[in-house]
Amino acid sequence: MKPQWLQYINIIKQVVKPALGCTEPIAAAYAAAVARALLGVEPDSIAVQVSDNLYKNSMGVFVPGTGKIGLAIAAAAGAIAGNPDAGLEVLAAITPEQVAKAQALIDAGKVTVERTETAEFIYCCVIAKKGDREALVKICGGHTLIAEKRLNGESVFSADSTQAKATGSICEGVDITIESIYRFAQEVPFEEIKFILEASELNGKLSDEGMANPYGLEVGRTMKSGIAAGIIGEDLLNKIVMLTAAASDARMGGANLPAMSNLGSGNQGIAATIPVVLTAQCYKVSEEQLARALIMSHLGAIYIKSHYPPLSAFCGNTVTSAAASMAMVYLAGGSFEQSCFAIQNVISDSSGMVCDGAKASCAMKVSTSSSAAVRSFLMALSSHNVSGQGIIATDVEKTIKNIGKMILNGMSSTDVTIIDIMSA
Repeated sequence: MKPQWLQYINIIKQVVKPALGCTEPIAAAYAAAVARALLGVEPDSIAVQVSDNLYKNSMGVFVPGTGKIGLAIAAAAGAIAGNPDAGLEVLAAITPEQVAKAQALIDAGKVTVERTETAEFIYCCVIAKKGDREALVKICGGHTLIAEKRLNGESVFSADSTQAKATGSICEGVDITIESIYRFAQEVPFEEIKFILEASELNGKLSDEGMANPYGLEVGRTMKSGIAAGIIGEDLLNKIVMLTAAASDARMGGANLPAMSNLGSGNQGIAATIPVVLTAQCYKVSEEQLARALIMSHLGAIYIKSHYPPLSAFCGNTVTSAAASMAMVYLAGGSFEQSCFAIQNVISDSSGMVCDGAKASCAMKVSTSSSAAVRSFLMALSSHNVSGQGIIATDVEKTIKNIGKMILNGMSSTDVTIIDIMSA
């Protein structure tokens, strides 16, 4: 197999993985679980320091298995019951009794959470204490990327520059473009990428859960009621929006089921998966074609997102849905050129969507970008595309660079303003 393809597979396996709960509070739970393991005993106090962006994305989202919101319960639950070897599924085995114990620690004023100034977008430091014993665990650059461990003031572990590499730069030094992703997805041996079908299984179960039970704003269930009432039809567009939103409803509402995440985001993993799966069902394609389309969608999203920070004022569902739309064109028998049209169309449609934290209404943003993905792939199949307008260049690679530039240079003050508003 080509060395370049091995790099692509390695990238996907690194950042497309199961995650239980929103990854920002789960980062705190994971750091606390590692700190507890380092301390060797259950702590009697926990101090949590986080970056502004991690704080923003933890303010309004349920922590799975707890029925509660926020960093305090995430850290306390991680310290009481977290599995330090489970990564983003750190809280998978938590019990109601352990949740009550974690809440008691919070009620006693033994858990503190504060924002700290840092250049890192993803940063979490947990200090767990028991008597005169103290364990510190610091995460930065990625949700489970440990940068430092200290026990009683002594260094136990310190990551080198390679280990501390941020997930946002995962494509750095790799020869990768939209065209190379497209060709790779079409030509790589099926057995080498069959693993991606797990995304369909995991995110499909989340969607089923969101349709079966009330979570969050019930965006998916509300659409189902609209279909039953004859207000809207159950066409491909509405089915994609309904089932994608339902998965997000369940995820943001605290369902105790993992999502197959994409570059640290469960919602973006959902947006990269479910529209592609439903389009594959519509066109009655093979399991192999579905796998190739999912690779195209997930790796395409990773590549586009590598042009800007992992957390920002920009809602990443836009570019994730752009990559999904590219894959939907492939499933419909369209050309590479038309797949590029789809990316251009989605970015033009929904690139103004801001991120104001992880919360129940993220399901609405997922539904917005997924709806844009359907419209855009249909337009692309008719060779209609946005080109040379606004931030959309005549070339898809230039458009992707424009998105990165807009977020890096143009939206930093927007991010600060959003966090100030949310923290007031």
